Amino acid sequence: MKRITMITTLTLLVLAACNKTEDASVRSIQGTYIGSFITDGLKSLQLVNPGNGSATAEITRTGDGQVEVHCYGVELDSTFRLNFYENHDSIMVCLTGNDFDNLYGHMLGQGHMAGGMMGDILKGETEWMHHMKDEHKVGEEHFGGFDMMNHSFGYRFKMREGDVTYYLKFHGVKQ
Repeated sequence: MKRITMITTLTLLVLAACNKTEDASVRSIQGTYIGSFITDGLKSLQLVNPGNGSATAEITRTGDGQVEVHCYGVELDSTFRLNFYENHDSIMVCLTGNDFDNLYGHMLGQGHMAGGMMGDILKGETEWMHHMKDEHKVGEEHFGGFDMMNHSFGYRFKMREGDVTYYLKFHGVKQ
């Protein structure tokens, strides 16, 4: 009986440790990222206050699988929510709610198979792979994510100036 109890205890400890590690990596995306913006597109590649810490992104976890991003600098001040998905050494992000619907032409969850948001994930499949398979068509655009190895966050904002469309890219390192 003592051996069964010890095996059960060890199993529970291992499972708890695994859950804490996953939670810790997701929690670690919260914080302040200092960086800068660059533009590209028809305006050609131009640095906007390059490398001087002129832009900031504040990331706050708001719920299960979501973060709020407040990204600001001289060029932009925007607050929005994103869903996040683990993908090996990165955490990828995707739009939520009406933003998702407006960009991709359907509501989030319409392409998802039975079993709930992540209930039908296959063995060896990351959350991001699962999201891409169930919610997107090949070639659909995404705008950023977190590099967990370099503790950085990047995001592309699609901008319009008259008839010209370009991207304002934020890249920052966690402080």
